[in-house]
Amino acid sequence: MFIFNSKTNLIERRELNYPLQDVSEPNLYNNLYSYDEVPKVAFNHRIVPIDMPDEIWITDTTFRDGQQSREPYTVEQISRIYDMLHALGGPKGIIRQSEFFIYTKKDQEAVYRCLEKDYRFPEVTTWIRASKKDFELVKSIGVKETGILVSCSDYHIFYKMNMKRSEIIEHYLSIIRQCIELGIRPRCHFEDITRADFYGFVVPFAVELMKLSDETGMPIKIRACDTMGYGVTFPGSVLPRSVPGIIYGLHHHAGVPQELLEWHGHNDFYRAVSNASYAWLFGCCGVNTSLFGIGERTGNTPTEAMVMEYAQLRGTLDGMNTRMITEIAEYFEKEIGYEIPPMTPFVGENFNVTRAGVHADGILKNEEIYNIFNTELLLNRPVKVAVSKTSGLAGIAYWVNGNLGLSGDNAFDKRDPVIEDIKAWVDEQYESGRVTVISDKELMYVTNSTLEKHGITDKKVTIS
Repeated sequence: MFIFNSKTNLIERRELNYPLQDVSEPNLYNNLYSYDEVPKVAFNHRIVPIDMPDEIWITDTTFRDGQQSREPYTVEQISRIYDMLHALGGPKGIIRQSEFFIYTKKDQEAVYRCLEKDYRFPEVTTWIRASKKDFELVKSIGVKETGILVSCSDYHIFYKMNMKRSEIIEHYLSIIRQCIELGIRPRCHFEDITRADFYGFVVPFAVELMKLSDETGMPIKIRACDTMGYGVTFPGSVLPRSVPGIIYGLHHHAGVPQELLEWHGHNDFYRAVSNASYAWLFGCCGVNTSLFGIGERTGNTPTEAMVMEYAQLRGTLDGMNTRMITEIAEYFEKEIGYEIPPMTPFVGENFNVTRAGVHADGILKNEEIYNIFNTELLLNRPVKVAVSKTSGLAGIAYWVNGNLGLSGDNAFDKRDPVIEDIKAWVDEQYESGRVTVISDKELMYVTNSTLEKHGITDKKVTIS
């Protein structure tokens, strides 16, 4: 089949004839996934083109996959986080949807609470078991889209579902028909797609879903789920591990429109963010995330990371309020009791803190030298210096000036006697065997006493 692609202005071959391969034995890709070895990355040197969609967006699974790995959020917590996701996504709704469980009374109360807010974005969607009873529950609540698990690797088809490929497709299609008959948009979660037979099962199944969509007039989304984090982005890597290959194949060979494609990745091999970004680049409109990457095992793609990826790829935040990222992080730590690892980008305690004296000296002269961007403006996180044995005079001067609100000609020079006296106290601490960083409260007391010693009474550090 040849079509004229108005995006590339080229006549392109688009294959839609990939028959289901109803094998008698499962294809487990043992040459890539030997259970007793680290998975292998193989190459066939086939390159697919970048095909960035006209629009890209983020969807959130904080209340679904994010809740599978921690104690459940309270209704009040879900309501508050949902408000903050709405604010973070901005007026254009870059955070387009959020998915919820609906099995317990508490789950349902949380959904009702969020629906009552009547936000256009993020749209409330659900995730359910594939049963008519659950579809009817979704319908009664008033949610218009739901996720349905349709596992697609032979690991699941043969060993979990105990079916053949042809049987599982018929089973899935009958379930999805029930969903459509009740007027609910189905979002098909292609679980374990990075271990699935792409041309022997994934593409034929996706083609059947697109036929069903054409027949019923109901859009059917496909969420490509890298359940085990096996996806890779290396040019020329083979399926089923190639993220570009998966997205390209679903769009060009199965005919799935870009706006109906979504990527859901896990971080088992540290690839969640790069895989999600490549999914965008190669034609997937939606990437599914959770706040701070909280999710099963090593977690999901972090929502805040993809906000920053969006800005880098598009050259604009499109109205997203990135200062909400800090507010959400503070809420998680103070109200929910979640401990964010200190080195976590954008939200960790040490994210924009420097300890090295040479770095502090650079920041003292111009903070752009060692700060990734204006973190005070974009995240409400002024750059900080933590004082340790390697901070030097510059680090101490930066800390003192920052905590006294001094800048320009009013700031203490690193050679000022006040700074030198504080540095002498710090040196004495470490010469006595100390190994920990000096706390802000300790520095507050030392700074204030040093200021008094030098007759400076109009300045005082205050730290709560």
